[in-house]
Amino acid sequence: MDDDSAVDALLRSCAEGATVFDTSDVYGLGHSQRLLGRMLAQVPRENVRITCTVGAFKGTGVNAYSSLNLHGQVEQSLENLGVKWLDVLTLHHTDFGPRDQYLQEARETLEALRDLGIVKALGMRAPNRLGAGTATSDDHNQVGAARFAFLVQQLGPKVITTPFNALSQPPESEATDSEEDEDIFSFARRHGVATMIYKPLGQGLLTGKYLPGTAFGSGDVRSRITAPMLDAVQRGLQPLRDRFESTPQDLARVALHYCLKRCPDSIVLTGFTSSQQVAANYQGFTTELSEPDYEFVGAAYAALRAELVELGQLRSRDAASVT
Repeated sequence: MDDDSAVDALLRSCAEGATVFDTSDVYGLGHSQRLLGRMLAQVPRENVRITCTVGAFKGTGVNAYSSLNLHGQVEQSLENLGVKWLDVLTLHHTDFGPRDQYLQEARETLEALRDLGIVKALGMRAPNRLGAGTATSDDHNQVGAARFAFLVQQLGPKVITTPFNALSQPPESEATDSEEDEDIFSFARRHGVATMIYKPLGQGLLTGKYLPGTAFGSGDVRSRITAPMLDAVQRGLQPLRDRFESTPQDLARVALHYCLKRCPDSIVLTGFTSSQQVAANYQGFTTELSEPDYEFVGAAYAALRAELVELGQLRSRDAASVT
């Protein structure tokens, strides 16, 4: 999409009631931030909250979380956005170097940024579920519960962001006393941390807009969506088409309502490609789903998840990360 259309869509989302906007220094290598900055110049800053993820790009530094890198990433993000502070600064991964040699340095830097008022709160990314053990890999699908709990204790985040959609294993309804194989929402409740979810539409997969035979370029993150997965998704979404309407906007409405129902305390981050898509997503919230509708939707998605797992197209414990 062209830049003017992107800014128009951002302004449209503000007009519809969006209050949280999420970006990263690696989205277009700063271009996403500059587009968001154009929108922010036209709305009252106090009406919106800006979350910004850093850490995926370390430049020529040894570690993304060295003091020099963190300061540089934050200062450049502020300049790109045209703002004086970030409401949430989110760390992209949990790699603080061998034996966490940059953890103390990162903690002190983040505390200094908060003391200066440049960063209001810290966020961390996490998998949909926390595995047992003490894995230290920076792969979000491998981080262990003990490892993540340790970092939360060390860094004191106020927000956790995680992928979640209808292909994810549903979260537990209540917090658990066990840390083994715990879902991130239960973990967040136990630690008094807020949650934000992304990929609620599975990168468009759950809208049914990708027909069998759709091909994605090698550099496209959607290239992991295989032909067998597309075939299974088209079959799995058919009951929803039959009960509701069949357009991508209608299926998006169902998928977003599902996320809001399953994760009622979470902020749901949804991407867009046009002002019309923004308007359609918000229009979908004017009509609530009934409890029988939710039961039907939940059963349809559960059947789809089971088929994808059986076909080997989805791992049961980290489905959202695949899409």
